[in-house]
Amino acid sequence: MIQGRVRWKRFALVFVPALAVASVLVGATAEGAIGASFVVSGDTFKVSADTLQGQGFVQYGSTVENKKGQKIPVAVSGIRKATLSNMCQTVLVKSPVGAVTIRITAGTGKDPVIAENMIVDATQIEGNAVFTKLEAGRDASSLDQVPGAQGAAGMFGQQAAGVTIKDFRQVSWAVNAATFKLPGLKLAVEPGEHECF
Repeated sequence: MIQGRVRWKRFALVFVPALAVASVLVGATAEGAIGASFVVSGDTFKVSADTLQGQGFVQYGSTVENKKGQKIPVAVSGIRKATLSNMCQTVLVKSPVGAVTIRITAGTGKDPVIAENMIVDATQIEGNAVFTKLEAGRDASSLDQVPGAQGAAGMFGQQAAGVTIKDFRQVSWAVNAATFKLPGLKLAVEPGEHECF
C-alpha cells in the first residue's frame, strides 16, 4: 500500500447493498445452492455474537486465493440456517489519518440476524459450542447437511444436525450466503482500532 492513500476498493466492499457479515456476500443460484467462490481481499475481518445457533452444520478444510494467486488455508464452516444475537462485524482499514474501523452491528434487539445456506472461510473460531448428532471423520465429499457444501474426496470432514456457540468469535477471509437478514442494522466508521474483539 502507498502511504497516505485509502484502499478505496476494499473500503467500498463494506458498503455493498447486502451489508452482511462479510466484506463480500455472494448470492445463491435459483436452486438455492451457494454461489461460486471469489478472490479474497488482503485482510481478514472479525465477527462476534452473543450466541450463534445453527440448523445443519458442516466443516472441512480448504483454501482461498488472493489477487496475487496465493493459496491461504482455511476451515470451511457451513450452516443451513443460522441465527446470531447481538452480531458485530469489523473491518480494519488504513487511511491518511491512521487506522479506521468500519463497524456493522445488527440483531441487537428481539430479532436476531438470520442467514441461510451460509459458508464461512475462517482462520479462527472461538466460543462454547454444543453439537447435536455429530459425525466426525466423515469424508468431506459426502457431507449433506448444507446444500452445496462439500469438500474434496478423501479429506476429513464433520457435520452435525445442529450447533449452538455462545460467546462466538470468528476471524474470516470470506462469507457466502443465500440470504442475510439484518434487523436493526447500523454502520459506523470510527477512527482508531475498535474491533469486535
